[in-house]
Amino acid sequence: MTRLLLPLTATLFLLSACSNGTPATDNPSPGGGGAPAASPSPSSAPPGEPADGVNDGYPDLSPVPLTPEAERSETGAREAVIVWARAIELQEWDQAWAMMSAADQARWNSAQFAALFADLSDVLVAVPGGTMEGAAGSSFYTVPTTITGTDRAGHPVRYEGEVVLRRVNDVPGATPEQLRWHIEGVTLEWTH
Repeated sequence: MTRLLLPLTATLFLLSACSNGTPATDNPSPGGGGAPAASPSPSSAPPGEPADGVNDGYPDLSPVPLTPEAERSETGAREAVIVWARAIELQEWDQAWAMMSAADQARWNSAQFAALFADLSDVLVAVPGGTMEGAAGSSFYTVPTTITGTDRAGHPVRYEGEVVLRRVNDVPGATPEQLRWHIEGVTLEWTH
């Protein structure tokens, strides 16, 4: 077994948009008014750019703005992990990599991170409900995570582990970035 440690910023979500481009019904828009997650669209690529949808920055998978109450809650943590998982499913590895902590970005450059999934088809990322914990000025949200796909030879590939998200509680002097949920780390083990 190979063990991968990745820091990164969901009931079982297979993270694909509904046919109308809105999030799944059991994943309402966080904060009660945020925009639904963007859905892939070949026409969203700028003129002259390839529209194959592979790691081209489209759609922009930035998390939707949340109300302060939602950002402090599990809703904010779920939004962050869902956006990261969706980026992997949509083959937007650079966007997923950008959501990772600086320590993990130093461990794996964006090309190395993309190589984990680039040769896979039918990639699904499951991030079921997690566990919320508090500790000295921070909140943590740990989510069991499974990433599955099929390699070029048609063999199933499976990574299992967890995503840990962190948010600094409303501590004087905390930056806006610290006050938002972000991916602190991911531990994945290749199991197939």
